[in-house]
Amino acid sequence: MKVINLGAENSIINQFVAELRDVNIQKDRMRFRNNIKRIGNLMAYEISKTLRYEEVEVETPLATAKMKVPHDNVVIGTVFRAGLPFHQGFLDIFDNAGNAFLSAYRYYTDRECNNIDVHIEYIATPDLTHKTFILVDPMLATGESLILAHNAFITKGVPRRIVLASVIATEEGIARLNSRFPANDIVLYTAAIDPILNERKYIVPGLGDAGDLMYGDKL
Repeated sequence: MKVINLGAENSIINQFVAELRDVNIQKDRMRFRNNIKRIGNLMAYEISKTLRYEEVEVETPLATAKMKVPHDNVVIGTVFRAGLPFHQGFLDIFDNAGNAFLSAYRYYTDRECNNIDVHIEYIATPDLTHKTFILVDPMLATGESLILAHNAFITKGVPRRIVLASVIATEEGIARLNSRFPANDIVLYTAAIDPILNERKYIVPGLGDAGDLMYGDKL
């Protein structure tokens, strides 16, 4: 798997990630969601450079213009609920894309909260056969939920190309994805790579629970 860390470059993405991490700015849920969405906008733009293009003729009021436009049939997929603003950021750019959604939740399998599993409840997706499938999830911690989402989605068709996207990834999560996707035909875009997970499998330094910061605490 090829990893593209946009946070390693000097760009406005780093400002948005810094605000996502800031405990004082996090109090503003709308700003938090909007920063996630803006990172999705910029990441989608970077991915757009790697698509296939074709030349078309466009009629203007004065003449015919030849333009190169994307040729790929794009589908954007995400996992409820934390993935929604990130998904919208991509959809703002790929506004004609198909959309795929997965409902899943993680839970601890032991009283000490050291081991987690992911349960999938619901999936809604178009046929992914021969599509360019962009699977977006803001937090890549262990990598397990992204792999399970990938496995669930491709039961609905095998894409021509798969691109993964996260806001913050961990070294452990990237290693887990590398073991699952050893070839370079799958690419992961991320805006930051953090070093560790704590005992409850939260990213450190990370930013906390992204879903709660977007939409409020849950029971």
